[in-house]
Amino acid sequence: MAQRELTGADYLAMLRRHWILIVVLAVIGGPLAYGVSVYLPDRYKSQTLVLVDEPAVPTEFVKPVDTTDINERLASMQQQILSRSRLEPIIRQYGLYASQISSMPMEDLVEQLQKAIEVTPVQPMAETRANNLPGFFVNVTLDNARTAQQICTAVTSMFIEENLKLRQEHSEDTTQFLSQQLAEAKANLDDQDAKLAAFKSRYLGSLPDNEQTNLNLLTGLTSQLDAATQALSRAQQDKTFSESVLAQQISNWQASQSGHNPDSLQQQLDALQTQLVNLRSRYTDDYPDVIKVKDDIAALQKQIGAGDSPKAASDNDKTPKGTVEPIQIAQVRAQIHSYDQVIAEKTKEQEQIKQQIKLYESRVQSTPGVEQQYKELTRGYQTALESYNELQKKRDESAMATNLERKQEGEQFRVLDPASLPSKASFPNRPLFAAGGLGGGLALGLAIAFLIEMQNSSLRTERDVEFALKLPVLAMVPAVEPISSKKPKSVESPLSANPTLNVGARA
Repeated sequence: MAQRELTGADYLAMLRRHWILIVVLAVIGGPLAYGVSVYLPDRYKSQTLVLVDEPAVPTEFVKPVDTTDINERLASMQQQILSRSRLEPIIRQYGLYASQISSMPMEDLVEQLQKAIEVTPVQPMAETRANNLPGFFVNVTLDNARTAQQICTAVTSMFIEENLKLRQEHSEDTTQFLSQQLAEAKANLDDQDAKLAAFKSRYLGSLPDNEQTNLNLLTGLTSQLDAATQALSRAQQDKTFSESVLAQQISNWQASQSGHNPDSLQQQLDALQTQLVNLRSRYTDDYPDVIKVKDDIAALQKQIGAGDSPKAASDNDKTPKGTVEPIQIAQVRAQIHSYDQVIAEKTKEQEQIKQQIKLYESRVQSTPGVEQQYKELTRGYQTALESYNELQKKRDESAMATNLERKQEGEQFRVLDPASLPSKASFPNRPLFAAGGLGGGLALGLAIAFLIEMQNSSLRTERDVEFALKLPVLAMVPAVEPISSKKPKSVESPLSANPTLNVGARA
């Protein structure tokens, strides 16, 4: 049977042959398991449901610093809370494992308590009274219900305190780090600002923004230079013409001077006095022309006063040493002097304009190189400014989040269901133990029956004969039983009823 394929009829035949063994083992297994559960120590489970409340201020206004997932945060806190440094004080405070504390090392006791504490997150689709807010369960299983409740409450409080501490420390560390980065960014920005200010001061007027202004000023200065050059040329021409007129008038006057006529001298005196009045109206007494005219008037008055003396009459043919020039010649001389002043002023103006043109031309020529350096400085300054503004914004947001955590208005752990006081033991579950024993006995009975059948080499059916002999069956011998036997006829193969025939068949 172990070598051929079994059918459903074969399995039913096995059950009919060994049903007593199977039933006995199943009946014994249930009570036996229940009896074992009676001797097992009771374990009580206390449970707490903790939910994560959303921040009091919406995240659109104040962004939280700690955005880690609740499962990751629980895993991190669980490693810290379930450490020996945190659980050993609890063991000593509540007198856990009092019978074992003297014989077992503390590491083993802490490990037992760690196994007794279970932290599981709330399933996302779980129906809770918190409208599916994220959260977790804290389960503590111990041999005393009251102690389990106390430990569950203590561990839950540790989770809440640790969450507050971690979030506040994270926010403060982030704010402090951003403050340091902001100070460095400000120093960099000040350095870039100083470099940019020094560059602007050094190349004042040659910056790219001043290029069009320089070109416009250069065009205006070129026009001014042309006007000054033209004015200077006209003044030089007028001076040359006046000098020629002056030379001609002096020549004519000297040729006409052969004596001294009192009438003419008086006319000259009147003309000089009139010229003096005109000069004083425009200049001071220290002006050279005013001094010259005053000297001429004094000389002419002296000459007129000495006009009646015999010596003067005898020298009538000679020109006196202090002879005063006519008013026309004096006017031409004054005009030439004014031309000299105009020429000097225009020459000076022309030089100044040329210097300014040279300055603006150098600025325009140096603009491309200055522009390249200015762009590099401006780019560095803009990058430093953007970095500073970004860090300042992040630092302000982190500072607000830190203040929110300090006021405990951020994301908080809230106990929805306090630690329960179990009224009955969660372990062992005796009905479950009995059902398990019943199922175990049934499985054991089936396994033993199957093993017995696999080790039995009897031929019970026609298929067994054909499979063993590799020959077809020619005839069937019915089973013959004693008349006194009240047992029903066996369904077994006729070959097994007669040992001799069975042996002959095997032969």
